[in-house]
Amino acid sequence: MQGLKIIFTGNGKGKTTAAIGAAVRFAGQGFKVKIIQFIKDSKFRYGEHKTLEMIPNIEIESFGKGFIGILGDRKTEEEHKIAALKAFEALKKDINSDKYNMIIADEILGAIFAKLIDEKDVEILIKKCPKDKHLILTGRNASRTLIDLVDTVTEMKEIKHHYQNGLPPYKGIEY
Repeated sequence: MQGLKIIFTGNGKGKTTAAIGAAVRFAGQGFKVKIIQFIKDSKFRYGEHKTLEMIPNIEIESFGKGFIGILGDRKTEEEHKIAALKAFEALKKDINSDKYNMIIADEILGAIFAKLIDEKDVEILIKKCPKDKHLILTGRNASRTLIDLVDTVTEMKEIKHHYQNGLPPYKGIEY
């Protein structure tokens, strides 16, 4: 079976949610999934961690230090870069492991956009991804180059968001 290379991108909500939905569906068929989170803080247990830890065929690992400059983040760019590079090293290792049939690189596109990792390295990773492995990349600002390299691209487009009305992030919706 040929593995698909997929991107979930855009400025709307749902990129990580779509990837997790794919992971749950895939795991339900008996396949093994690894999710590597590039931006989300490794010290915070998001709702997806609590649920996915109950599904035997899915592993999730967060390497991030939070969103750069958002929600009071005061970490240096270097701290964020080190975390993203650790995530990328784990991604390279896991993508070449026979242990997983699908790898999800959550918010890797955000890490590229923030210049925490080099897009050229991601291009090489996609090209060298084992033919039978499914790879999903998520995040805003997918480049034309990456879009051209993959099989499927879905763009989430924001039409309206509750933040625009001054409403806060909601537990279970945003995290």
